[in-house]
Amino acid sequence: MTNVNKPKIGQYIEQKGGFKTFTPFDFPPKEGFIISPKLYKKHEEAIRLVGKLDGITRLLPDKDFFLFMFIKTDATYSSQIEGTKATLQDAVAAPVTEEKDRKNPDVDDIEHYIEAVNYGIERVKKFPVSLRFIRELHEKLMTQARSTQHAYPGEFRNSQNWIGGKTPADASFVPPAVSDMHKSLNDLEKFIHAEDDYPSLVKAGLMHAQFETIHPFTDGNGRTGRMLIAMYIHHAKLLELPVLYLSSYFKKYQKLYYQKLQGYHDEEADIDSWLEFFLEGIAEIANSGVDICTKITALRDRDFAKMQKLGKKSAESTLEIVRKLFTQPIVGVAEIMKWTGFTAPGAYNVIERLKGLKILEPLGDADYGQKYIYADYYEIFDDAFRDNRVKEK
Repeated sequence: MTNVNKPKIGQYIEQKGGFKTFTPFDFPPKEGFIISPKLYKKHEEAIRLVGKLDGITRLLPDKDFFLFMFIKTDATYSSQIEGTKATLQDAVAAPVTEEKDRKNPDVDDIEHYIEAVNYGIERVKKFPVSLRFIRELHEKLMTQARSTQHAYPGEFRNSQNWIGGKTPADASFVPPAVSDMHKSLNDLEKFIHAEDDYPSLVKAGLMHAQFETIHPFTDGNGRTGRMLIAMYIHHAKLLELPVLYLSSYFKKYQKLYYQKLQGYHDEEADIDSWLEFFLEGIAEIANSGVDICTKITALRDRDFAKMQKLGKKSAESTLEIVRKLFTQPIVGVAEIMKWTGFTAPGAYNVIERLKGLKILEPLGDADYGQKYIYADYYEIFDDAFRDNRVKEK
């Protein structure tokens, strides 16, 4: 028995317009796909690290507060893959009252993604990952969002799309024609629900690659497909808290990501290569997640200990503010006023107290609308920000 996987995923079929569409065969492949010992080993390592991540997130106090930063980070990287220029700092600062009038338009893409993920996390608790669920995710992502063409939120396409090039004839990849697309989508939905012997993370990798091959929307396929990975892993109960998102990995290796997907949906399909890349990503991000959770716990313990030295009344109010900072680590005076009900002078006093505790520090040097950042917490999620702080010190 060979360990080299050469199953046929689909074939190019000539269309009336003088171009060829990649038309998937029955899915999953009935013949030729063997999960090699190498893949099993990579899956074993990835699932071990996912289990470790699940264990540490279950022990996190205030776990729901931390989830927002994981989602914002994924939303930023997933949107950047599609060309959005906004940074994580732009995305985190966007809700701040002092920032709203001068918001980077690119942040809108990220905010739509965050809304879609939050919707999906709640929806998947009571509803299966299905074609209807996928359409709902897409509707949240694309309604009133910028798009390169008519996005038709929540609707599968009724015209031909393509990737790269000005027309299907010179495109780098042309997904199935509409008439073939629906059959492929039904196969995908059956695969997601099937009680089969596929290792769970291999199944997640196949699901993502097959979805991107079908490309069922006129716009937003990449972002929807990346959301689906996290939704499936959460729905499959591999993680109690949905904190595993692969967009930062795909952005880090963006060219390779596209190459591996292109290799997957080729007439000489290289499924193994895609799955190895995918499982390595799961392992890398799960391991990073463990490190992040460890740092969060240590930081929380350190800063909560600082507050115990305050008077009882001050400690209680400051504690509640710091909890909210875990969700929104960039704030202005208006946010502190909303959270506490204090007047502006009272809010300034709180900020000064938090600066004295080395919890908040000024972000930039604004004459008006000064923002403040919980820098020791924020840098856990933003490597570039952390590196700059190290240089400045």
